[in-house]
Amino acid sequence: MVMSFVLMFPSLTAFADGKVYEISINNEIEKGLVEHLKRGFDEAKSNNAEAIILNMHTPGGFVAAASEIGRLMDAIDIPIIAFVNSDALSAGAYIALHADKIYMTPNATMGAAAVIDSSGNTAGEKAESDWLAKMTSAAENSGRNPIYAQAMVRNDYDLPELRAPKGKLLTLTAEDAEKVKYSEGTVASITELLEITNLDGSEVVKVELTFAEKLARFITNPIIVPILLSIASIGLVVELYSPGFGVAGTMGLASLGMFFFGHTIAGFAGYETVIIFVIGLILLIAELFVPGGIVGIIGGALMIGSLLFAGESFVHMAYSILIAMIIAGIGMVILMKFFGKKLHMFNRLVLRDATTTEEGYVSNKNRIELIGKTGQAITPLRPSGTVVVDQERLDVVTQGGYIDAGKTVEVVKVEGSRIVVREFIGRGGE
Repeated sequence: MVMSFVLMFPSLTAFADGKVYEISINNEIEKGLVEHLKRGFDEAKSNNAEAIILNMHTPGGFVAAASEIGRLMDAIDIPIIAFVNSDALSAGAYIALHADKIYMTPNATMGAAAVIDSSGNTAGEKAESDWLAKMTSAAENSGRNPIYAQAMVRNDYDLPELRAPKGKLLTLTAEDAEKVKYSEGTVASITELLEITNLDGSEVVKVELTFAEKLARFITNPIIVPILLSIASIGLVVELYSPGFGVAGTMGLASLGMFFFGHTIAGFAGYETVIIFVIGLILLIAELFVPGGIVGIIGGALMIGSLLFAGESFVHMAYSILIAMIIAGIGMVILMKFFGKKLHMFNRLVLRDATTTEEGYVSNKNRIELIGKTGQAITPLRPSGTVVVDQERLDVVTQGGYIDAGKTVEVVKVEGSRIVVREFIGRGGE
């Protein structure tokens, strides 16, 4: 009888053995989060999970990343529950609307989804129109009234009963969301959420960020990228002024390695961008041995291009590279002006041999034997002219004064072809 009872209700045993996957969406929404969610969804699917709970606490983030997360949620056939633990603002509201069910804690909020650019200003009409359409579609596909999603994006809707009159974006509290059916209920914790959704007998599996994913999310942060590139540029610049290869060069290459590692893990960069960067670096080094400059220019262009295409935002990467280049330039000036450093690495490019007299190089015969001899000026010296010394005509200059023709002169200095004389007064005085 017991066996028959169990066979009649197979769902009870399945329910007892089921798993619920909990994935946290904390902080800013960016591409690194996409890869984390993709891994969590794949694990849930491979383990036949009963449901996926998105534990949300986010102020929003990049529209492109949120759109990709929305596509991931639409593609999976496992029920998804958005648990707004504190905030689901901007792109977070868009993700929540893609869930099959939404539950909020009593103090949670959802909304304020206007599109803003990297400077904090409202984005252009084109971007706003696209985002409005996406929010509308997300609300409609989940069976919710799209007017509230639209009021989260634009401030020209008049919803005074929800504290969103014209000129103000809509942000829903837990009570508001439940009233307009943007939330299925208000719960205090995950435990209460599991009870209200009849999942309290299931095993909760938390999908934690791996070290690589944490590092990738940190490295791809818009604030960290220019800092990382600046460290790389400073390290490589210092290495150029140092003999051999040491700590500074290692630091620069490590920073570049971290940049590409994080952006590859996050899905921004592919292996092709790394290969292009390495090729550019090889060409730049080859410029030290190949004259002309073309190889170095091509190498530098490939390196900059690979960095530009490795980031999520082309414009942001351009600004980051510009900041790094300015810092590198300042570093070069400081090293040369204040520390007297020289470019040891570029010694091959700079002609340092000097044809000095000490080295035995002379451009003409140095007539030092004339020093102390006297002669007669045959032309006025104003201050240059001609004299005769030991029956040899010489072109000379005075020390600055005027000497008449016929005066006796004495050779006082010889500098190559330049012979300097003065009027000879006699050995007794000047």
